[in-house]
Amino acid sequence: MTPGRLRDPARHPVPARPLDRRTVLVPRPADRGARLAGLLRAQGARVVLAPAIERAPITNTAPVDAAVQALADGAFAWVVVTSVNAIDELRDAAARLGVPLAPPDTADGVRWAAVGPATRRALEAQGVQVALEPRENSARGLLAAFGELGEAGGPTSSGAPGSTDAPLVLVPQGDLAAPTMAEGLAELGYAPHVVTVYRTVAHDLPEAVVRSWRSGTIHAVVLTSGSVAREVARQLGPDPAVAGVAIGEPTARAARAAGLRLDAVAAAATDDALAAAVLSALAGADPTSPPDRPDDAGDPT
Repeated sequence: MTPGRLRDPARHPVPARPLDRRTVLVPRPADRGARLAGLLRAQGARVVLAPAIERAPITNTAPVDAAVQALADGAFAWVVVTSVNAIDELRDAAARLGVPLAPPDTADGVRWAAVGPATRRALEAQGVQVALEPRENSARGLLAAFGELGEAGGPTSSGAPGSTDAPLVLVPQGDLAAPTMAEGLAELGYAPHVVTVYRTVAHDLPEAVVRSWRSGTIHAVVLTSGSVAREVARQLGPDPAVAGVAIGEPTARAARAAGLRLDAVAAAATDDALAAAVLSALAGADPTSPPDRPDDAGDPT
């Protein structure tokens, strides 16, 4: 058999990709960041996956167990979920109690609201049907969606299961969650019952990541929560030469408050939208070297 001709790279160059020779830091664990990493690598990027935060269990599970038991007993009109992590903890509580997380549907059964696509998919994986998902994937967007329902009667100060003057809403959150959701629901006339179901703690970034950041070989960082933004700023130090991409406006506000550069905000809380935002942030950037930086940029203060 006659061997085929070797491809001449000079006559047949490999087409350049938008993110060739760019390095993007995605501060997420491998399982949560794998799809986004794949999308970025398909565009030529070198992706560094390394979590900056991690979930930790709460020391006292009695409040979440009581809330999940009340949920199984039909005490709540709604469950509002703003974090995939909260779903895992609700599932574990239901398993401890031996009750279903999603009881069979009834005419007046509990309804579930999810802040965005990832949360909705995680709920559906547990057999939960999501009744409300906002157009804007944020607490404010979800509150706007509740406002459009027009179900609750008006402001209420009630916030514990058992009250009868407003629809009871279970709000499972992490310990660092802002009060935006609960306060907004109360203003709309609902009775929010907030339960802390997990803690958010720092996860030390690898020394190799720290060296890469401080040597100027990272071109962009993807910020997927306010907690991630604050940890990136704390552990690595703000660097005006590193493009920042946020998953949504709340994260963007946290990034700016932490002193990080912010170039793009994803149009939706999805991996595809984040990848598009990274492309937008790095469009036209010189891939051979990061932009000029002050001599002391990135040094701890």
